[in-house]
This record gives sequence, structure tokens and C-alpha cells, in this order.
Amino acid sequence: MTTTTQLPYQAVPVKPRRRRVLLTVVLIPLGVVLGPIAAAAAFLVTATATPRIPLLLAAALAALIVSCGLPVYGAVRRRGVTAAVTAAVSLITSLAAFLTVFQPFDVAAPQPRSEPTGYWNLPTGSRLAYTLQRAQGTPRPTPVIVLHGGPGTPGDGPDPVERALAARGYDVYAYDQLGSGRSNRLTDPTGYTVARQVADLEAVRVRIGADRVVLLGASWGATLAAEYLAAHPDRVTRMVLTSPGVLWAPAWQDREEGDIWDRLTPAQERGIDALEASSRLAAWSLLMDADPRAAHALVPDAELDPVFAKLLAIAAPAATCHPGLPLKNLPASLPGFYSNQLTTEDQLTVPDPRPALRRVRVPVLILRGACDYKNPAIAREYRDVLPNATLRTIAGAGHIIDAEQPHVYRRAVTGFLTGHP
Repeated sequence: MTTTTQLPYQAVPVKPRRRRVLLTVVLIPLGVVLGPIAAAAAFLVTATATPRIPLLLAAALAALIVSCGLPVYGAVRRRGVTAAVTAAVSLITSLAAFLTVFQPFDVAAPQPRSEPTGYWNLPTGSRLAYTLQRAQGTPRPTPVIVLHGGPGTPGDGPDPVERALAARGYDVYAYDQLGSGRSNRLTDPTGYTVARQVADLEAVRVRIGADRVVLLGASWGATLAAEYLAAHPDRVTRMVLTSPGVLWAPAWQDREEGDIWDRLTPAQERGIDALEASSRLAAWSLLMDADPRAAHALVPDAELDPVFAKLLAIAAPAATCHPGLPLKNLPASLPGFYSNQLTTEDQLTVPDPRPALRRVRVPVLILRGACDYKNPAIAREYRDVLPNATLRTIAGAGHIIDAEQPHVYRRAVTGFLTGHP
């Protein structure tokens, strides 16, 4: 009689074991990689609904736990292992974010060279710093208001032209526009609009008790002066527009406006690239697209404005006829980056001021440097739209005429305003 020997064990199929190993090899790395990506995506998506950083972080952490935990559990089927791997990924991701995205910039803020004459608390809600050069001799009835460029890049004290006009009988006011210099910043950066800047200027006119004013606007300040003239044509006696920015931004969306960044030298480009090579700045940029309020919550004015100041100091020489040469006597006032970005963006939404400007007979002098990086058609448009405008080109000067040709600039401005060229 024949007997069959029974094996003491049962053979285990090979294919299911290989499949389990394959799942482990694939799913665990997938969870480790997918978790941080999902966290970043949730952070940005949540920013479209709320600017509060704690809520953004909570959404990011929840997305990381789910996106990492599910693949890991699918691979090992053990809660303890899943929890340990997910916790480790969360800790490493949080530490990396803390050392990069949430590490504040360490850039010293510039110190203005002079104190303001005072502050205006306006009915618009703006608190604006200003300087005043009192008229000498017989005062003229119409004060001068100086509008700086940028938006958001003020000077830091009376310049030679302001002193020259005061010597000729003008009260000369120069103020830091909302969100820049020594003036207040908004807690909600979306409040920086062209309309708000025009309203502030009208409130300033009322505050100083002037029936009408003379406006001196440079770059963006020229755009602001034109917007104010269109809204209040009976409140302006004369205007000087220096190196004007675009008259109406939507008309230039598909045209070459001219950009200072195209004039940078290789050394300036390297300096700016080094300044911008930051994970924090990259995250801030993405948040600006999602909601500027969330970007502002992540990187506040006190931190970002000094970075903007350093960037402007690097790029400023490119606004002259000689981009490679250092530029002396740059303003040391603190610029406002959110005011710059949001006001510029709002320019694309404002109504066309040109129909109203074509009906205004106010005398206007337009000054443009011969090597200004701005398209010369911009200055010509002001001349063509404003019925009583004169365009003058200044040789040997770029966008910053008063820095390169100070004597020519001073004579042109004072001669036009006093009627003695």
C-alpha cells in the first residue's frame, strides 16, 4: 500500500506578494511627494476665500494629512505606520516652510533725510505726511502741489525746484501719497485705487484752503494730475507734467509702453535676481494672484517696503541716459510696494479721461527727456489730447530730468509758471 507524504507547510503564491511589494514601493513615495504638493495647493486655493494665514495653514495641513496618509495606508494597511510616516512628512514640510516661506526678509529700511512739516488727517481716511515751502516776498494766490511718481515712490524733502518756486512767491506743498513714504498704509491693500488718490488730492486742496491749485506731476504723478484735471477741471490753473506715465492705461495694453527693466545692465540684473531669489517672495507672488489681502497678511508693508526700496536703488540708474553710472542723491524715503502694485493694476479699470480732458483749456507744459525709456508717443498723447499743452524735449536727460539736467529743468518749470521763460 502506497502512502502520500504531506508537506508541513502550504506554498504561498508568488504574484500577490510581488504585487504587495510593488504597491508599497509606489504608494509610500507617492504619499510622501503628494502631501507637500497638496498642502501648497490648498494654501493657495484657500487664499481665494480668506486672507487669514492661520486658516490657510490649517487647510494646508489637512490636505497634507489626507494626501499623504491615504496612499501610505493603502500600501501598509497599518494605522501606526501610516500615522508615523504622515507625521514625519508633516514635520519636515512644516520645518522647510518655516525656514523659507515664513522666514522674514532682513533688509534695513531707508531713513528719510528730513522730517515732514506735518500730517493731514483727511475725510477720505488717509493720513498723509507733507512738507511746505512757504512763499517768500509777495505771495501768489495759487499754491503749488507736487505729485510724486511711482505709484508709491515719494521724495523725502524739498528739492531745488520747490525752493525756487517758493522764492518766486508760491506756497509749495509736497505730500507722500497714501501707502508710501511717511503716510499711512492700508490694512486692506485692495483699497489702493486711482479714485482714492484723486479723492485724496481734492481733500488736500480743500484742506489747504485753495480755490485753485498748480499741479506738478512726475511720471505716475502726471497721470494722477491728468485724472484730477478730468474730474475737477475748474480747480487747476496750470500744470507741469514731467516724464509722464500713460494717460489711460487700457489704451496701452497692446502697445510697447517702455520698461525700465529693459534698460538694466548685467550687473543690475544680477543684483535684482539675487534680491528676488526667495521662496518667500515666490509664495508672496502666488498669493498676490490669489488675493492681495492674503499676500499682505503673509508679507506686511514693514517687511516688503524696504525690499522695494533696495530694488529701486539698484534699478534707478537705468532711468537715466547712462544706466551703468551710479545715480547720486536718490530719495531716502520709504516707498510703498502695495500702493505701487495695486494702484497700477487699478489703472486698467478706470474710465477714459481723454474726452473730458479735450474740453479743458488749462495751460500745460509737458517735459520729456530725450532718452527717456518711456515710449515718446506717451508724451505726445498728452500734447494732442490737452488743447493748451506744449511738449518740450530735454536733451541729455532720461526719465529723471531733474537729476540729469537740474538747471534746465528748474528754469523750464519756473519760467512756465511765472510767465518769464
